[in-house]
Amino acid sequence: MSNFQDIADRVEIEALRGEFTDAGMMRDYDRFAALFTRDGVWRIPDASVDFGSREEIRAGIERLQSLWEYFVQNTHPGTIQVDGDTAIGRAYVAEFGRFRDGSSHQNYSIYHDRYQRTSDGWRFAERVYEVRYTDDTPLAGTASGSLH
Repeated sequence: MSNFQDIADRVEIEALRGEFTDAGMMRDYDRFAALFTRDGVWRIPDASVDFGSREEIRAGIERLQSLWEYFVQNTHPGTIQVDGDTAIGRAYVAEFGRFRDGSSHQNYSIYHDRYQRTSDGWRFAERVYEVRYTDDTPLAGTASGSLH
């Protein structure tokens, strides 16, 4: 990092990644979709998810979240490489939850990202989720009322 703009860009991109996790967990679907460029792409190949616009992402996240009784995602910082008004990066994810059908799911994954600077700040141009480990062992705990 050679200058303050590089540092500011990295901080803003990390904040974008944090907003993604928060919007998803809080089921704030409009905010979630707004984190992408208008033609942004969100892909989860292992779940046959491939959304190619804010509208598709907005409808898709609401549909996906409706399948969960509860869902918890923790995102850990990864890499960010800024090149002017674009950047690439990775974020590491641990998530678990229980589906409404009673089945459980836990995984460890990597988000492969492309970012774009816009007039509204940094946004995801593309976010691709690569699952590295999955465990479908039933979760023993219970969800509190605030997770629904």
